[in-house]
Parts: sequence; structure tokens; C-alpha cells
Amino acid sequence: MITPATKKDLSDILNIYEYARAFMKRSGNPTQWADGYPRREILLQDIGKKQLYLCKDAGTACGVFAFIIGEDQTYNYIENGSWLSDTPYGTIHRIAGNGTKKGIFAETVSYCESKIPHLRIDTHQDNLIMQHLVIKFGFQKCGTIYVSDGSPRIAFERTSDSTLC
Repeated sequence: MITPATKKDLSDILNIYEYARAFMKRSGNPTQWADGYPRREILLQDIGKKQLYLCKDAGTACGVFAFIIGEDQTYNYIENGSWLSDTPYGTIHRIAGNGTKKGIFAETVSYCESKIPHLRIDTHQDNLIMQHLVIKFGFQKCGTIYVSDGSPRIAFERTSDSTLC
């Protein structure tokens, strides 16, 4: 079950991201969310804009993600490739789970696609688990984008005519 996050959920959200950072580090991806990213301020902004969501299992938070419909400035410049479509899209950011439930990515994609069928997502080159998931769920690698600190990310896109692998 997916629900909009509220300020009351902040403690659970921070715990999920703490778990996810440790998991990424153990899985060979120690730098993607280094230094406590995403910070509390970013999460509060997302909550205020109603673009942060919780995945719940039996009423307990087990996953979190940001979903933004509309142009993402980070995606304005892409190199070593190109976007598949320039139609309106939604972007999945900061997806994480606490390790208690499988299928959070599938549930997230299904939810987001129900809002807008054109989706984009990016991940760090060392995040092999996320790269596998996005490809498994029909996203296509489009090129390289750069996040606000200037570090590169592999960019993926799934359009309404994409098919599941």
C-alpha cells in the first residue's frame, strides 16, 4: 500500500534511509548516498510538496520514494545518449526500503505509472542492484546525467509503449 508521507512519518523515513545507506555500502555502492543523504530538509520539502510517499506493509512503513511529475532540471542535459521521448514524465527519486519486504520497486513503478505512463529514474554507476531492477521493469538506459553536486548518474526511461522484460 502506498500513501503520501507526512511529517509524523519522518522518523520512520529517516530509519529507512539509514538502513538503505548501510545496505548500499555493503553491496559495493558506498558513495551514492554518503554523508546522510537525503537530508531531513530535503525530505520535509518533499513532504510539503506532497511528492514523498511511503510503502506500507500491514500498516508499517517499509519503503519510501519521491515522485515528481513534471520537468526535472537534472534531466535537461544528457550525454552519451538521448531521451526516448519529450512528452510529460514523472521521475522516481530516492527510492529505498528497510529490508523487511520484497517488491517495493515493483509496487512503486506500478503506482507511479498509474499517475503518468512516462517515467524516468537515475542511479549511481556502482548501484548494480538498482540498475538490474530498472532494466527488469522495462526501463531503457538513455545516457548520463549529472546531479546537483556534479556527480554522474546513469539515466533510464520507460515510456507508455515500453514493455516489461
